[in-house]
Amino acid sequence: MKGSIDILSQISQLKEVDYKNTLMITSLIEVLVDKGIIARKEVFEKSIFLDRLIESEAQRRIEKST
Repeated sequence: MKGSIDILSQISQLKEVDYKNTLMITSLIEVLVDKGIIARKEVFEKSIFLDRLIESEAQRRIEKST
């Protein structure tokens, strides 16, 4: 029982950390956009690019291991 409580506590802590990290990233993006340093569209396009890159790398590793 204690082990499952510890796991639930760790999951809760991870959710809190994830929320804070997401909030900080969002805040940084908003400041950069507000200052005219980057455009929201650039952030969106870069996130799509990186997502596709990560997916293709994962697929390559799967294919390599089989």
